[in-house]
Amino acid sequence: MVIAIGTDGLRIPQEQAMDHVYGFAVGCDLTRRDLQFIAKKMGRPWCASKGFDGSAPCGPIVPLDEVHIDATSVLSLGVNGSSRQQSKIGNMIWTIPEVVSYLSKYFRLMQGDLIFTGTPAGVGDLNIGDDVSVACANLPGCKFVIGPPEK
Repeated sequence: MVIAIGTDGLRIPQEQAMDHVYGFAVGCDLTRRDLQFIAKKMGRPWCASKGFDGSAPCGPIVPLDEVHIDATSVLSLGVNGSSRQQSKIGNMIWTIPEVVSYLSKYFRLMQGDLIFTGTPAGVGDLNIGDDVSVACANLPGCKFVIGPPEK
C-alpha cells in the first residue's frame, strides 16, 4: 500500500492525517538481501539495500475520492501467477492515519511524498525473471519483472 501526500504537514494530529492524503496506489518495497546482509555483518547502515535502481515499483496514484479503502480491503502480492502474500488492510500494525501522523513527527511531509506502508506476512526471495503483481481493492495493479542488478 502506498500513501500519496497531497498537502504539506509537520506534526500532524492523527485526526487530521487524512486531510494531508492525496490518494493511494499499490507498490512493492523491495530489499536487496545481498547488500543488506553485507552491511549488517559489517555493522553499517543498510540504506543501499533499500534504495537501488527499481527498488520501489509503484502503480498509478488514485485520488482519495475515487477509491474505497477500508479495513476489509485486501492487499495481495503474486509471483509468477501464485499467491505469495495476502492480508486485509485492517491487519496492518498501524492505521493509515497513524502512519501519516507518526512520520510527520520526524519528517516534514510534502506534497508528492510517497509512503510505502509495509508488507503482509510471507516475505520471500524474488529471482531474476520473476513476474510480480501487487493489488489492493479497486486500485490499478502494479506489475513488474525482476531484472538483473546493475554492475
